[in-house]
Amino acid sequence: MMERLTGCSDMIEEAGELLIKTLKQGGKILLCGNGGSAADCQHIAAELVVRYEKNRKALAAIALTTDSSILTAHTNDFEFDTVYSRQIEALASDKDCLVAISTSGRSKNILKAAEAARLKGMTVIGLTGCDGGELSNLATHTVVVPSDVTARIQEAHILIGHWWCGVIEEATHVSDHA
Repeated sequence: MMERLTGCSDMIEEAGELLIKTLKQGGKILLCGNGGSAADCQHIAAELVVRYEKNRKALAAIALTTDSSILTAHTNDFEFDTVYSRQIEALASDKDCLVAISTSGRSKNILKAAEAARLKGMTVIGLTGCDGGELSNLATHTVVVPSDVTARIQEAHILIGHWWCGVIEEATHVSDHA
């Protein structure tokens, strides 16, 4: 898998630079995904807010997958397809970046989130697999893991997420404020 990811290295690095720029300009990193990708969103947000490898100042990251009251109220009163786009409407600004994770690139609620983010003027990083799906057309930058196997795509996604956390931590130059 690592050999196959080398073809994605430029896009992974560019996306990492966008995340760093987002935080340095006072923006937030918002993340959304479904199932295992939702868990990855929570994991990455926790690494940024709490710590990855170093004790440092908290970094602004929100997993849109975690508020059970918002998730259940919205899907009960409206529909699942807009569960993330509604949160973007409420929480996001044009300084923010959305990391939209979909192994297929075809999840309707992720596509609507990317559309809502673009309408707000946000940068959108698509993290996907297979052929990138529609998400690759909606995202500002897309990292497409070269696999059709969901488990391999998800494994690569968390590896990429951890790499981003490391470069963000290095680049933000904030020391021991835990």
